Amino acid sequence: MSSAEIASKAEQLSIGDNLLYVDEAAGSDEAGAGTATAPYKTAVGAVGIVSGMPAEKQESFKIMVKKAGSDEYAEITASALKKAKNAHAVAVKKAKKQAEQLAKEQAQNEAKQAEQQRKLEESKQVRLEQDASLPEAKLIRIKDAEANRGRRVKVFGWVHRVRVQGRDMMFVVLRDGTGHLQSVLTNRLCHTYDALTLTLETSVALYGVVSAVPAGKTAPGGHELTVDYWEVVGRAPGGDDAITNRVSADADPSIRLQQRHLVIRSDAASAVLKVRARVMRAFRDHFESVGYAEVTPPCMVQTQVEGGSTLFSFDYYGEEAYLTQSSQLYLETCLPAMGAVYTMAESYRAEKSHTRRHLSEYTHCEAEVPFISFEDLLDGIEAMVKDVVNRVWAEPETRALIEQLNPGFTPFTEPFKRMRYEEAIAWLNENGVKHEDGSDYVFGEDIPESPERAMTDAIGKPILLTHFPGPIKAFYMPATKEDPRVTESVDLLMPGVGEIVGGSMRTWDHADLVAAYQREGLDTAPYYWYLDQRKYGTCPHGGFGLGVERFLAWLTNQYTVRDCCLYPRFVGRCAP
Repeated sequence: MSSAEIASKAEQLSIGDNLLYVDEAAGSDEAGAGTATAPYKTAVGAVGIVSGMPAEKQESFKIMVKKAGSDEYAEITASALKKAKNAHAVAVKKAKKQAEQLAKEQAQNEAKQAEQQRKLEESKQVRLEQDASLPEAKLIRIKDAEANRGRRVKVFGWVHRVRVQGRDMMFVVLRDGTGHLQSVLTNRLCHTYDALTLTLETSVALYGVVSAVPAGKTAPGGHELTVDYWEVVGRAPGGDDAITNRVSADADPSIRLQQRHLVIRSDAASAVLKVRARVMRAFRDHFESVGYAEVTPPCMVQTQVEGGSTLFSFDYYGEEAYLTQSSQLYLETCLPAMGAVYTMAESYRAEKSHTRRHLSEYTHCEAEVPFISFEDLLDGIEAMVKDVVNRVWAEPETRALIEQLNPGFTPFTEPFKRMRYEEAIAWLNENGVKHEDGSDYVFGEDIPESPERAMTDAIGKPILLTHFPGPIKAFYMPATKEDPRVTESVDLLMPGVGEIVGGSMRTWDHADLVAAYQREGLDTAPYYWYLDQRKYGTCPHGGFGLGVERFLAWLTNQYTVRDCCLYPRFVGRCAP
Protein backbone atom coordinates (compact mmCIF):
# COMPACT_ATOMS: atom_id res chain seq x y z
CA MET A 1 0.00 0.00 0.00
CA SER A 2 1.42 3.39 -0.98
CA SER A 3 1.89 6.33 1.41
CA ALA A 4 -0.88 8.23 -0.37
CA GLU A 5 -3.27 5.29 0.07
CA ILE A 6 -2.35 4.99 3.75
CA ALA A 7 -2.96 8.72 4.32
CA SER A 8 -6.28 8.56 2.49
CA LYS A 9 -7.50 5.66 4.63
CA ALA A 10 -6.29 7.38 7.79
CA GLU A 11 -8.33 10.49 6.93
CA GLN A 12 -11.45 8.37 6.41
CA LEU A 13 -11.39 7.04 9.97
CA SER A 14 -13.82 8.73 12.36
CA ILE A 15 -12.11 10.86 15.03
CA GLY A 16 -14.37 9.36 17.67
CA ASP A 17 -13.64 5.80 16.61
CA ASN A 18 -10.46 4.71 18.39
CA LEU A 19 -10.53 1.03 17.42
CA LEU A 20 -9.01 -0.64 14.38
CA TYR A 21 -10.08 -4.22 13.64
CA VAL A 22 -7.92 -7.01 12.21
CA ASP A 23 -9.40 -10.37 11.10
CA GLU A 24 -6.56 -12.70 10.18
CA ALA A 25 -8.97 -15.10 8.45
CA ALA A 26 -11.44 -12.88 6.60
CA GLY A 27 -9.88 -9.39 6.53
CA SER A 28 -8.19 -7.50 3.71
CA ASP A 29 -5.39 -4.96 3.95
CA GLU A 30 -6.28 -3.64 0.48
CA ALA A 31 -10.09 -3.47 0.69
CA GLY A 32 -10.54 -3.23 4.48
CA ALA A 33 -11.56 -0.08 6.34
CA GLY A 34 -10.49 -1.07 9.86
CA THR A 35 -14.07 -1.53 11.06
CA ALA A 36 -15.61 -4.64 12.55
CA THR A 37 -17.52 -5.21 9.33
CA ALA A 38 -14.56 -4.46 7.05
CA PRO A 39 -11.45 -5.37 9.04
CA TYR A 40 -7.82 -5.47 7.92
CA LYS A 41 -6.07 -8.81 7.52
CA THR A 42 -2.79 -8.10 9.31
CA ALA A 43 -1.62 -6.04 12.24
CA VAL A 44 1.05 -4.58 9.94
CA GLY A 45 -1.74 -3.24 7.75
CA ALA A 46 -3.43 -1.59 10.74
CA VAL A 47 -0.13 -0.15 12.03
CA GLY A 48 0.45 1.31 8.60
CA ILE A 49 -2.86 3.17 8.82
CA VAL A 50 -2.14 4.45 12.31
CA SER A 51 1.32 5.63 11.30
CA GLY A 52 -0.28 7.79 8.68
CA MET A 53 -2.23 9.79 11.30
CA PRO A 54 -1.02 12.90 13.11
CA ALA A 55 1.21 12.01 16.07
CA GLU A 56 -1.30 13.30 18.65
CA LYS A 57 -3.93 10.86 17.40
CA GLN A 58 -1.82 7.74 17.07
CA GLU A 59 -1.78 6.90 20.79
CA SER A 60 -5.57 6.99 21.05
CA PHE A 61 -6.10 4.09 18.65
CA LYS A 62 -6.18 0.49 19.73
CA ILE A 63 -5.84 -2.50 17.42
CA MET A 64 -8.32 -5.34 17.98
CA VAL A 65 -7.30 -8.72 16.50
CA LYS A 66 -9.39 -11.81 15.72
CA LYS A 67 -7.15 -14.81 15.30
CA ALA A 68 -7.88 -17.42 12.66
CA GLY A 69 -10.32 -19.93 14.16
CA SER A 70 -11.54 -17.50 16.86
CA ASP A 71 -14.90 -15.75 17.08
CA GLU A 72 -13.79 -12.92 19.37
CA TYR A 73 -11.70 -9.79 18.92
CA ALA A 74 -8.98 -9.09 21.53
CA GLU A 75 -6.61 -6.15 21.90
CA ILE A 76 -3.27 -6.82 20.29
CA THR A 77 -0.51 -7.84 22.69
CA ALA A 78 2.45 -5.54 23.29
CA SER A 79 4.87 -7.99 21.70
CA ALA A 80 2.65 -8.46 18.66
CA LEU A 81 2.28 -4.68 18.31
CA LYS A 82 6.05 -4.19 18.55
CA LYS A 83 6.60 -6.89 15.93
CA ALA A 84 4.02 -5.28 13.63
CA LYS A 85 5.62 -1.83 14.03
CA ASN A 86 9.07 -3.25 13.23
CA ALA A 87 7.70 -5.04 10.19
CA HIS A 88 6.01 -1.85 9.06
CA ALA A 89 9.24 0.13 9.49
CA VAL A 90 11.12 -2.42 7.40
CA ALA A 91 8.40 -2.26 4.74
CA VAL A 92 8.54 1.55 4.70
CA LYS A 93 12.31 1.51 4.34
CA LYS A 94 12.11 -1.07 1.57
CA ALA A 95 9.41 0.89 -0.28
CA LYS A 96 11.52 4.03 -0.01
CA LYS A 97 14.55 2.23 -1.40
CA GLN A 98 12.50 0.79 -4.26
CA ALA A 99 11.09 4.23 -5.05
CA GLU A 100 14.60 5.72 -5.10
CA GLN A 101 15.83 2.90 -7.35
CA LEU A 102 12.84 3.33 -9.64
CA ALA A 103 13.48 7.07 -9.88
CA LYS A 104 17.14 6.41 -10.62
CA GLU A 105 16.31 3.90 -13.34
CA GLN A 106 13.74 6.25 -14.82
CA ALA A 107 16.32 9.03 -14.92
CA GLN A 108 18.84 6.71 -16.55
CA ASN A 109 16.28 5.60 -19.12
CA GLU A 110 15.36 9.17 -19.89
CA ALA A 111 19.03 10.04 -20.30
CA LYS A 112 19.57 7.00 -22.50
CA GLN A 113 16.55 7.89 -24.64
CA ALA A 114 17.78 11.45 -24.91
CA GLU A 115 21.20 10.20 -26.00
CA GLN A 116 19.64 7.83 -28.53
CA GLN A 117 17.50 10.65 -29.87
CA ARG A 118 20.59 12.87 -30.11
CA LYS A 119 22.42 10.15 -32.06
CA LEU A 120 19.43 9.71 -34.34
CA GLU A 121 19.34 13.41 -35.06
CA GLU A 122 23.07 13.39 -35.73
CA SER A 123 22.71 10.32 -37.97
CA LYS A 124 20.35 12.25 -40.24
CA GLN A 125 23.29 14.43 -41.18
CA VAL A 126 25.38 11.43 -42.32
CA ARG A 127 25.16 11.06 -46.09
CA LEU A 128 26.64 8.11 -47.96
CA GLU A 129 28.01 8.39 -51.47
CA GLN A 130 29.44 5.72 -53.71
CA ASP A 131 33.18 5.86 -54.24
CA ALA A 132 33.60 6.73 -57.91
CA SER A 133 37.07 5.20 -57.92
CA LEU A 134 35.71 1.70 -57.22
CA PRO A 135 34.86 -0.70 -60.08
CA GLU A 136 31.27 -0.70 -61.29
CA ALA A 137 29.19 -3.17 -59.29
CA LYS A 138 27.76 -6.20 -61.10
CA LEU A 139 24.12 -6.98 -60.28
CA ILE A 140 23.87 -10.57 -59.04
CA ARG A 141 21.54 -12.83 -57.13
CA ILE A 142 22.77 -14.39 -53.92
CA LYS A 143 22.95 -17.86 -55.45
CA ASP A 144 25.62 -16.49 -57.81
CA ALA A 145 27.78 -15.04 -55.01
CA GLU A 146 30.34 -17.85 -55.00
CA ALA A 147 30.96 -17.47 -58.72
CA ASN A 148 31.60 -13.75 -58.17
CA ARG A 149 34.04 -13.90 -55.26
CA GLY A 150 36.64 -11.17 -55.44
CA ARG A 151 34.38 -8.97 -57.55
CA ARG A 152 32.43 -5.87 -56.61
CA VAL A 153 28.73 -6.67 -56.81
CA LYS A 154 25.30 -5.23 -56.13
CA VAL A 155 22.68 -7.37 -54.38
CA PHE A 156 19.03 -6.65 -53.67
CA GLY A 157 17.20 -8.46 -50.88
CA TRP A 158 15.42 -8.40 -47.56
CA VAL A 159 17.02 -8.08 -44.14
CA HIS A 160 16.73 -11.55 -42.61
CA ARG A 161 18.84 -11.00 -39.48
CA VAL A 162 20.77 -8.09 -37.95
CA ARG A 163 23.54 -8.13 -35.35
CA VAL A 164 25.12 -4.89 -34.14
CA GLN A 165 28.67 -5.18 -32.81
CA GLY A 166 29.69 -1.95 -31.16
CA ARG A 167 29.35 1.47 -32.74
CA ASP A 168 31.30 0.78 -35.91
CA MET A 169 30.25 -2.69 -37.08
CA MET A 170 27.04 -4.52 -37.93
CA PHE A 171 26.28 -7.82 -39.60
CA VAL A 172 23.27 -8.11 -41.90
CA VAL A 173 22.11 -11.44 -43.29
CA LEU A 174 20.39 -10.71 -46.59
CA ARG A 175 17.75 -12.94 -48.19
CA ASP A 176 16.65 -12.70 -51.81
CA GLY A 177 14.77 -15.97 -52.34
CA THR A 178 17.77 -17.69 -53.93
CA GLY A 179 19.86 -17.83 -50.76
CA HIS A 180 21.30 -15.97 -47.77
CA LEU A 181 24.33 -13.67 -47.74
CA GLN A 182 26.15 -12.44 -44.66
CA SER A 183 27.12 -8.79 -45.13
CA VAL A 184 29.47 -6.66 -43.04
CA LEU A 185 28.93 -2.91 -42.61
CA THR A 186 31.57 -0.80 -40.87
CA ASN A 187 32.29 2.80 -39.79
CA ARG A 188 30.16 5.45 -41.54
CA LEU A 189 27.97 2.76 -43.09
CA CYS A 190 26.75 2.01 -39.55
CA HIS A 191 26.23 5.66 -38.57
CA THR A 192 23.38 6.62 -40.90
CA TYR A 193 19.79 7.03 -39.78
CA ASP A 194 18.84 4.01 -41.91
CA ALA A 195 21.49 1.90 -40.16
CA LEU A 196 20.46 2.91 -36.65
CA THR A 197 16.79 2.22 -37.39
CA LEU A 198 17.23 -0.85 -39.61
CA THR A 199 14.44 -3.40 -39.10
CA LEU A 200 13.92 -6.99 -40.18
CA GLU A 201 12.31 -7.45 -43.61
CA THR A 202 13.43 -4.02 -44.83
CA SER A 203 14.42 -4.33 -48.49
CA VAL A 204 17.87 -2.97 -49.29
CA ALA A 205 20.53 -2.74 -51.98
CA LEU A 206 24.05 -3.64 -50.87
CA TYR A 207 27.26 -2.92 -52.78
CA GLY A 208 30.61 -4.50 -52.02
CA VAL A 209 33.08 -7.29 -52.63
CA VAL A 210 32.27 -10.97 -52.02
CA SER A 211 35.03 -12.95 -50.34
CA ALA A 212 35.46 -16.24 -48.51
CA VAL A 213 34.98 -15.98 -44.77
CA PRO A 214 38.16 -16.05 -42.65
CA ALA A 215 39.41 -19.42 -41.44
CA GLY A 216 37.45 -20.65 -38.43
CA LYS A 217 34.43 -18.49 -39.25
CA THR A 218 31.15 -19.63 -40.75
CA ALA A 219 28.53 -17.96 -42.93
CA PRO A 220 25.91 -19.11 -45.45
CA GLY A 221 27.71 -20.32 -48.55
CA GLY A 222 31.10 -19.87 -46.87
CA HIS A 223 31.45 -16.25 -47.96
CA GLU A 224 30.41 -12.73 -46.99
CA LEU A 225 29.93 -9.35 -48.56
CA THR A 226 32.15 -6.50 -47.34
CA VAL A 227 29.84 -3.56 -47.98
CA ASP A 228 31.14 -0.23 -49.31
CA TYR A 229 27.77 1.40 -49.99
CA TRP A 230 24.14 0.58 -49.29
CA GLU A 231 20.65 2.05 -49.42
CA VAL A 232 17.16 1.26 -48.23
CA VAL A 233 14.63 0.35 -50.90
CA GLY A 234 11.55 -0.26 -48.75
CA ARG A 235 11.46 0.19 -44.98
CA ALA A 236 9.65 -2.41 -42.82
CA PRO A 237 7.94 -1.34 -39.59
CA GLY A 238 9.41 -1.91 -36.15
CA GLY A 239 7.85 -1.70 -32.71
CA ASP A 240 4.47 -3.33 -32.19
CA ASP A 241 4.06 -3.91 -35.92
CA ALA A 242 7.46 -5.57 -36.40
CA ILE A 243 7.29 -8.92 -38.16
CA THR A 244 8.47 -10.72 -35.02
CA ASN A 245 5.33 -9.43 -33.26
CA ARG A 246 3.07 -10.48 -36.14
CA VAL A 247 4.26 -14.09 -36.43
CA SER A 248 6.34 -16.53 -34.39
CA ALA A 249 7.14 -20.22 -34.61
CA ASP A 250 5.11 -21.02 -31.48
CA ALA A 251 2.06 -18.91 -32.38
CA ASP A 252 -1.37 -20.50 -32.55
CA PRO A 253 -1.87 -22.27 -35.93
CA SER A 254 -4.88 -20.06 -36.71
CA ILE A 255 -2.72 -16.94 -36.32
CA ARG A 256 0.01 -18.41 -38.50
CA LEU A 257 -2.56 -19.25 -41.17
CA GLN A 258 -3.98 -15.74 -41.04
CA GLN A 259 -0.46 -14.35 -41.40
CA ARG A 260 0.61 -16.97 -43.95
CA HIS A 261 1.90 -14.23 -46.28
CA LEU A 262 4.52 -13.41 -43.65
CA VAL A 263 5.09 -16.96 -42.41
CA ILE A 264 6.36 -18.08 -45.83
CA ARG A 265 9.35 -15.76 -45.38
CA SER A 266 10.67 -18.02 -42.61
CA ASP A 267 13.48 -20.49 -43.24
CA ALA A 268 11.34 -23.61 -42.83
CA ALA A 269 8.27 -22.43 -44.78
CA SER A 270 10.31 -21.06 -47.67
CA ALA A 271 12.38 -24.27 -47.76
CA VAL A 272 9.21 -26.36 -48.16
CA LEU A 273 7.99 -24.14 -51.00
CA LYS A 274 11.37 -24.35 -52.73
CA VAL A 275 11.36 -28.14 -52.48
CA ARG A 276 7.82 -28.09 -53.83
CA ALA A 277 8.96 -26.14 -56.89
CA ARG A 278 11.72 -28.67 -57.57
CA VAL A 279 9.39 -31.62 -56.99
CA MET A 280 6.88 -30.24 -59.49
CA ARG A 281 9.67 -29.91 -62.04
CA ALA A 282 10.93 -33.42 -61.23
CA PHE A 283 7.50 -34.93 -61.91
CA ARG A 284 7.39 -33.20 -65.28
CA ASP A 285 10.94 -34.30 -66.06
CA HIS A 286 10.05 -37.88 -65.16
CA PHE A 287 7.00 -37.94 -67.39
CA GLU A 288 8.99 -36.36 -70.21
CA SER A 289 11.62 -39.07 -69.83
CA VAL A 290 9.06 -41.87 -70.20
CA GLY A 291 7.23 -40.23 -73.09
CA TYR A 292 4.05 -38.93 -71.43
CA ALA A 293 2.52 -35.76 -72.84
CA GLU A 294 1.25 -33.01 -70.50
CA VAL A 295 -2.33 -31.82 -70.96
CA THR A 296 -4.39 -29.15 -69.18
CA PRO A 297 -7.98 -30.34 -68.63
CA PRO A 298 -10.76 -27.97 -67.52
CA CYS A 299 -11.42 -27.39 -63.84
CA MET A 300 -15.08 -26.40 -64.40
CA VAL A 301 -17.09 -29.55 -65.13
CA GLN A 302 -20.59 -31.00 -65.12
CA THR A 303 -19.68 -34.57 -64.20
CA GLN A 304 -18.38 -36.28 -61.08
CA VAL A 305 -15.53 -38.70 -60.56
CA GLU A 306 -15.33 -39.43 -56.83
CA GLY A 307 -18.95 -39.10 -55.67
CA GLY A 308 -21.43 -36.24 -55.51
CA SER A 309 -21.08 -35.55 -51.79
CA THR A 310 -17.64 -33.96 -52.27
CA LEU A 311 -18.49 -31.65 -55.17
CA PHE A 312 -18.16 -27.87 -55.02
CA SER A 313 -21.08 -26.62 -57.11
CA PHE A 314 -21.64 -23.20 -58.67
CA ASP A 315 -23.90 -21.47 -61.17
CA TYR A 316 -22.42 -21.55 -64.65
CA TYR A 317 -24.48 -19.14 -66.77
CA GLY A 318 -27.70 -20.62 -65.42
CA GLU A 319 -26.51 -24.23 -65.39
CA GLU A 320 -25.19 -26.24 -62.47
CA ALA A 321 -21.48 -26.95 -62.67
CA TYR A 322 -18.73 -28.14 -60.35
CA LEU A 323 -15.07 -27.66 -59.58
CA THR A 324 -13.30 -30.80 -60.74
CA GLN A 325 -12.57 -33.60 -58.28
CA SER A 326 -10.15 -35.18 -60.72
CA SER A 327 -9.03 -34.79 -64.32
CA GLN A 328 -9.00 -38.55 -64.87
CA LEU A 329 -11.96 -38.78 -67.23
CA TYR A 330 -10.57 -36.05 -69.47
CA LEU A 331 -7.13 -37.64 -69.49
CA GLU A 332 -8.69 -40.90 -70.68
CA THR A 333 -10.15 -39.12 -73.71
CA CYS A 334 -6.63 -38.05 -74.73
CA LEU A 335 -5.21 -41.57 -74.97
CA PRO A 336 -6.20 -42.23 -78.62
CA ALA A 337 -4.96 -38.78 -79.61
CA MET A 338 -1.76 -38.41 -77.59
CA GLY A 339 -0.88 -41.74 -76.05
CA ALA A 340 0.16 -41.71 -72.36
CA VAL A 341 -0.69 -38.37 -70.76
CA TYR A 342 -0.41 -36.60 -67.44
CA THR A 343 -1.46 -33.37 -65.79
CA MET A 344 -0.34 -31.28 -62.82
CA ALA A 345 -3.49 -29.37 -61.90
CA GLU A 346 -5.66 -28.39 -58.96
CA SER A 347 -8.46 -30.67 -57.78
CA TYR A 348 -11.22 -29.80 -55.34
CA ARG A 349 -12.95 -31.92 -52.72
CA ALA A 350 -15.76 -30.58 -50.54
CA GLU A 351 -14.90 -32.96 -47.71
CA LYS A 352 -15.64 -31.50 -44.29
CA SER A 353 -12.54 -33.13 -42.91
CA HIS A 354 -10.21 -31.57 -40.34
CA THR A 355 -7.45 -34.18 -40.54
CA ARG A 356 -3.87 -33.12 -41.14
CA ARG A 357 -3.79 -34.81 -44.55
CA HIS A 358 -6.90 -33.29 -46.14
CA LEU A 359 -7.27 -30.11 -48.19
CA SER A 360 -10.25 -28.75 -50.10
CA GLU A 361 -7.92 -27.65 -52.90
CA TYR A 362 -4.76 -29.55 -53.72
CA THR A 363 -2.32 -30.13 -56.54
CA HIS A 364 -3.15 -33.38 -58.31
CA CYS A 365 -0.53 -35.21 -60.36
CA GLU A 366 -2.56 -37.57 -62.57
CA ALA A 367 -1.61 -39.88 -65.42
CA GLU A 368 -3.39 -42.28 -67.77
CA VAL A 369 -1.67 -44.93 -69.88
CA PRO A 370 -3.13 -47.10 -72.69
CA PHE A 371 -2.45 -50.77 -73.39
CA ILE A 372 -1.05 -51.71 -69.99
CA SER A 373 -1.70 -54.43 -67.42
CA PHE A 374 -2.30 -53.97 -63.71
CA GLU A 375 1.27 -55.07 -62.99
CA ASP A 376 2.49 -52.45 -65.47
CA LEU A 377 0.53 -49.84 -63.56
CA LEU A 378 2.06 -50.84 -60.21
CA ASP A 379 5.55 -50.85 -61.71
CA GLY A 380 4.94 -47.41 -63.22
CA ILE A 381 3.80 -45.85 -59.93
CA GLU A 382 6.81 -47.24 -58.06
CA ALA A 383 9.23 -46.16 -60.79
CA MET A 384 7.77 -42.64 -60.85
CA VAL A 385 8.05 -42.07 -57.10
CA LYS A 386 11.60 -43.44 -56.98
CA ASP A 387 12.68 -41.42 -60.01
CA VAL A 388 11.25 -38.15 -58.66
CA VAL A 389 12.99 -38.68 -55.31
CA ASN A 390 16.28 -39.50 -57.03
CA ARG A 391 16.01 -36.43 -59.27
CA VAL A 392 15.51 -33.96 -56.43
CA TRP A 393 18.10 -35.74 -54.27
CA ALA A 394 20.67 -35.40 -57.07
CA GLU A 395 20.38 -31.60 -56.98
CA PRO A 396 22.76 -30.30 -54.24
CA GLU A 397 20.61 -27.28 -53.40
CA THR A 398 17.40 -29.30 -53.12
CA ARG A 399 19.12 -32.07 -51.21
CA ALA A 400 20.37 -29.51 -48.67
CA LEU A 401 16.82 -28.22 -48.20
CA ILE A 402 15.45 -31.75 -47.71
CA GLU A 403 18.20 -32.54 -45.19
CA GLN A 404 17.39 -29.27 -43.40
CA LEU A 405 13.71 -30.21 -43.14
CA ASN A 406 14.01 -33.98 -42.80
CA PRO A 407 17.38 -34.92 -41.28
CA GLY A 408 18.32 -38.54 -41.89
CA PHE A 409 16.24 -38.90 -45.04
CA THR A 410 17.65 -41.28 -47.66
CA PRO A 411 16.22 -42.32 -51.05
CA PHE A 412 14.74 -45.77 -51.59
CA THR A 413 17.06 -48.73 -51.96
CA GLU A 414 14.53 -51.59 -51.76
CA PRO A 415 11.42 -52.50 -53.74
CA PHE A 416 8.08 -51.29 -52.40
CA LYS A 417 6.12 -53.85 -50.44
CA ARG A 418 3.07 -55.17 -52.31
CA MET A 419 0.14 -56.20 -50.15
CA ARG A 420 -3.43 -57.11 -51.02
CA TYR A 421 -6.32 -55.49 -49.16
CA GLU A 422 -7.29 -58.88 -47.72
CA GLU A 423 -3.76 -59.30 -46.33
CA ALA A 424 -3.99 -55.84 -44.75
CA ILE A 425 -7.21 -56.80 -42.95
CA ALA A 426 -5.47 -59.90 -41.60
CA TRP A 427 -2.42 -57.86 -40.54
CA LEU A 428 -4.55 -55.40 -38.57
CA ASN A 429 -6.35 -58.16 -36.69
CA GLU A 430 -3.19 -60.19 -36.04
CA ASN A 431 -1.36 -57.13 -34.70
CA GLY A 432 -4.10 -55.96 -32.37
CA VAL A 433 -5.24 -52.97 -34.41
CA LYS A 434 -8.97 -52.95 -33.73
CA HIS A 435 -12.06 -50.81 -34.05
CA GLU A 436 -12.71 -48.41 -31.19
CA ASP A 437 -15.22 -50.93 -29.78
CA GLY A 438 -12.53 -53.65 -29.82
CA SER A 439 -13.96 -55.58 -32.75
CA ASP A 440 -11.91 -56.92 -35.65
CA TYR A 441 -11.81 -55.43 -39.12
CA VAL A 442 -13.63 -57.54 -41.67
CA PHE A 443 -13.41 -57.95 -45.42
CA GLY A 444 -15.49 -55.39 -47.28
CA GLU A 445 -15.08 -52.38 -45.01
CA ASP A 446 -12.91 -49.38 -45.75
CA ILE A 447 -9.73 -49.18 -43.69
CA PRO A 448 -9.75 -45.79 -41.88
CA GLU A 449 -6.79 -43.45 -41.83
CA SER A 450 -5.57 -44.22 -38.31
CA PRO A 451 -5.19 -48.04 -38.61
CA GLU A 452 -3.88 -47.66 -42.15
CA ARG A 453 -1.12 -45.36 -40.92
CA ALA A 454 -0.42 -47.59 -37.91
CA MET A 455 0.17 -50.52 -40.25
CA THR A 456 2.31 -48.49 -42.66
CA ASP A 457 4.44 -47.01 -39.90
CA ALA A 458 4.93 -50.44 -38.30
CA ILE A 459 6.02 -52.01 -41.60
CA GLY A 460 8.26 -49.00 -42.18
CA LYS A 461 8.39 -48.98 -45.96
CA PRO A 462 6.19 -47.86 -48.88
CA ILE A 463 3.28 -50.22 -49.47
CA LEU A 464 1.40 -50.71 -52.73
CA LEU A 465 -1.92 -51.84 -51.22
CA THR A 466 -3.98 -53.55 -53.93
CA HIS A 467 -7.23 -55.34 -54.79
CA PHE A 468 -9.82 -53.40 -52.80
CA PRO A 469 -13.44 -54.61 -52.75
CA GLY A 470 -15.58 -53.05 -55.46
CA PRO A 471 -18.23 -51.47 -53.17
CA ILE A 472 -15.64 -49.24 -51.44
CA LYS A 473 -14.01 -48.05 -54.66
CA ALA A 474 -15.07 -45.84 -57.58
CA PHE A 475 -17.50 -47.10 -60.21
CA TYR A 476 -14.92 -47.11 -63.03
CA MET A 477 -12.60 -49.66 -61.38
CA PRO A 478 -12.94 -53.13 -62.93
CA ALA A 479 -13.23 -56.39 -60.99
CA THR A 480 -10.44 -58.92 -61.29
CA LYS A 481 -11.07 -62.06 -63.30
CA GLU A 482 -9.82 -64.41 -60.57
CA ASP A 483 -11.93 -62.79 -57.79
CA PRO A 484 -14.90 -60.62 -58.82
CA ARG A 485 -15.22 -59.36 -55.24
CA VAL A 486 -12.13 -57.17 -55.65
CA THR A 487 -10.92 -54.62 -58.17
CA GLU A 488 -7.67 -53.89 -59.97
CA SER A 489 -7.03 -50.95 -57.67
CA VAL A 490 -4.09 -49.65 -55.68
CA ASP A 491 -3.18 -47.12 -53.00
CA LEU A 492 0.44 -46.20 -52.32
CA LEU A 493 0.97 -45.79 -48.58
CA MET A 494 4.00 -43.95 -47.19
CA PRO A 495 5.27 -44.11 -43.58
CA GLY A 496 4.33 -41.04 -41.59
CA VAL A 497 1.71 -39.85 -44.06
CA GLY A 498 -0.41 -42.72 -45.32
CA GLU A 499 -2.00 -42.72 -48.75
CA ILE A 500 -0.34 -40.48 -51.35
CA VAL A 501 -1.42 -42.25 -54.56
CA GLY A 502 -4.68 -43.83 -55.65
CA GLY A 503 -4.94 -45.68 -58.93
CA SER A 504 -6.55 -48.50 -60.85
CA MET A 505 -7.16 -50.05 -64.18
CA ARG A 506 -10.23 -48.52 -65.84
CA THR A 507 -13.32 -50.40 -66.95
CA TRP A 508 -12.83 -50.51 -70.71
CA ASP A 509 -15.82 -52.57 -71.86
CA HIS A 510 -18.76 -50.35 -72.90
CA ALA A 511 -21.48 -52.62 -71.47
CA ASP A 512 -19.63 -53.07 -68.18
CA LEU A 513 -19.20 -49.33 -67.79
CA VAL A 514 -22.89 -48.64 -68.49
CA ALA A 515 -23.78 -51.25 -65.87
CA ALA A 516 -21.48 -49.53 -63.40
CA TYR A 517 -23.26 -46.22 -63.98
CA GLN A 518 -26.59 -47.91 -63.38
CA ARG A 519 -25.37 -49.45 -60.11
CA GLU A 520 -24.32 -46.00 -58.92
CA GLY A 521 -27.62 -44.45 -60.01
CA LEU A 522 -25.83 -42.06 -62.38
CA ASP A 523 -27.38 -40.66 -65.53
CA THR A 524 -25.13 -41.64 -68.43
CA ALA A 525 -26.24 -38.69 -70.61
CA PRO A 526 -23.70 -36.15 -69.21
CA TYR A 527 -20.97 -38.78 -69.65
CA TYR A 528 -21.62 -39.48 -73.35
CA TRP A 529 -18.14 -38.30 -74.26
CA TYR A 530 -16.57 -40.63 -71.69
CA LEU A 531 -18.61 -43.62 -72.85
CA ASP A 532 -17.58 -42.89 -76.43
CA GLN A 533 -14.01 -43.85 -75.48
CA ARG A 534 -15.33 -47.43 -75.08
CA LYS A 535 -17.28 -47.15 -78.33
CA TYR A 536 -14.62 -45.85 -80.71
CA GLY A 537 -11.72 -48.25 -80.29
CA THR A 538 -11.55 -49.16 -76.60
CA CYS A 539 -8.44 -50.65 -75.00
CA PRO A 540 -7.19 -51.79 -71.59
CA HIS A 541 -5.77 -48.81 -69.75
CA GLY A 542 -5.08 -47.54 -66.28
CA GLY A 543 -3.97 -44.50 -64.34
CA PHE A 544 -3.45 -42.89 -60.98
CA GLY A 545 -3.58 -39.65 -59.03
CA LEU A 546 -0.93 -38.43 -56.59
CA GLY A 547 -1.48 -35.69 -54.03
CA VAL A 548 1.55 -33.44 -54.32
CA GLU A 549 1.05 -31.97 -50.84
CA ARG A 550 0.99 -35.43 -49.27
CA PHE A 551 4.11 -36.40 -51.22
CA LEU A 552 5.81 -33.26 -49.91
CA ALA A 553 4.65 -33.88 -46.33
CA TRP A 554 6.37 -37.26 -46.50
CA LEU A 555 9.52 -35.99 -48.25
CA THR A 556 10.04 -32.94 -46.00
CA ASN A 557 8.71 -34.45 -42.76
CA GLN A 558 5.88 -31.94 -42.32
CA TYR A 559 3.16 -32.69 -39.78
CA THR A 560 0.34 -31.45 -42.00
CA VAL A 561 -0.26 -30.99 -45.71
CA ARG A 562 -1.38 -27.45 -44.88
CA ASP A 563 2.29 -26.50 -44.65
CA CYS A 564 3.03 -27.98 -48.08
CA CYS A 565 1.12 -25.51 -50.25
CA LEU A 566 1.21 -21.75 -50.61
CA TYR A 567 -2.17 -20.80 -49.13
CA PRO A 568 -4.05 -23.86 -47.82
CA ARG A 569 -7.77 -24.21 -48.34
CA PHE A 570 -9.78 -26.42 -46.01
CA VAL A 571 -12.95 -26.32 -43.95
CA GLY A 572 -13.27 -22.82 -42.51
CA ARG A 573 -10.23 -21.38 -44.31
CA CYS A 574 -10.40 -19.58 -47.65
CA ALA A 575 -8.10 -16.62 -46.87
CA PRO A 576 -5.80 -14.94 -47.40
